[in-house]
Amino acid sequence: MGVYLVSIDGREWFGEEEGGHGDVAAALNDELRARGLPPYDTVSGPDRGWFEEKVSPSMTGFDALCRARLSDAERETLQDWTVLVPLSLEKPIPLPIGSWFADETVIAGAPQVLALAERLAGFLGLPLDAIPATGANLELTAWFMDGSAGGLAATRPGPWSDDLDTAFYVALYLRAAQYSLRYGCPLTYS
Repeated sequence: MGVYLVSIDGREWFGEEEGGHGDVAAALNDELRARGLPPYDTVSGPDRGWFEEKVSPSMTGFDALCRARLSDAERETLQDWTVLVPLSLEKPIPLPIGSWFADETVIAGAPQVLALAERLAGFLGLPLDAIPATGANLELTAWFMDGSAGGLAATRPGPWSDDLDTAFYVALYLRAAQYSLRYGCPLTYS
């Protein structure tokens, strides 16, 4: 059990499957049209597999890093969304639709989340060449939790290795935004 960050395929996004996100998709498109933007009506995704990472380490250090390095608005963009979409959004869009853990759904744009996560990764000196790019389910989670991250920290120390839980969340948001943009699909928590 626990909380997972997962990708959403087109059938689920448009509500064609039980428990789908059709109401969120429709409400987002209404908001986009009201802003003079085209609707988000093409959800692709990888040919096989999906993004799935477990959100389990403590977020205390990550939250402290965000408070120290980001403005309040930037912190909200990076941390306070419930759905991430591969669209450029100046600021997150709240929708009056409850999610499984909040009274509203907050949509954030992957380009904005990616830019913020890249800044934090740069500050920490996160070794992105060695950190999995989430090509397999729970790959990033396993890398941080099974000792691989600790082994790399011993040979390539830096600010990132001082708190592996913080490094995990920076990598998680970075890889989630990259995945959303690469495959043109939304992500959400479940």
